[in-house]
Amino acid sequence: MQHNNTIQEHLVIKARNGDRDARAGLYRLYVKAMYNNCIRITGNKTDAEDVLQDAFMYAFEHLGAIKNPAAFGGWLRKIVVSKAIRFCKTGFKWDELDDTYNDRDADEEPGWWTTINMEAAHEVIKTLPNGCRQVFILFVFEDFGHKEIAESLGISESTSKSQYQRARKLLRERLTQQIVANG
Repeated sequence: MQHNNTIQEHLVIKARNGDRDARAGLYRLYVKAMYNNCIRITGNKTDAEDVLQDAFMYAFEHLGAIKNPAAFGGWLRKIVVSKAIRFCKTGFKWDELDDTYNDRDADEEPGWWTTINMEAAHEVIKTLPNGCRQVFILFVFEDFGHKEIAESLGISESTSKSQYQRARKLLRERLTQQIVANG
């Protein structure tokens, strides 16, 4: 039976064997998506670029660890997220919030955010305080559960939930202010 390799799989196999052009090709395929992950977690371009370079260097040094070349994208994403979290853990202290956690604020309309311009939302997310921004990004964009976030960031699960709620509240307030200000 003949196995049809994708371009990505072919590049991973060649890169694993030291082919610099293949590594450059993988970099070009994934750099934008991985940069977006980095900037969402770190909150600024300089740190995101540093984390991104570190993550790619690590990935290329450890290509032999990936068993299935088709899984490269997911494997790289885990490395990027892990490196970004590790970077951010060294740079700030967590705000300890009230551990009370509500699944939804009583006055919140379900789906209010579906009418918001995503570019504006992305800009506001970058302005959130580090702790709640990271939890929000990991929960919403990276599909981590609160238990996984807590383990990754070295915080309690209830702190993760509180930070997520704080991020949602701040995001809604700031986006609402922009809408009122801009009409």
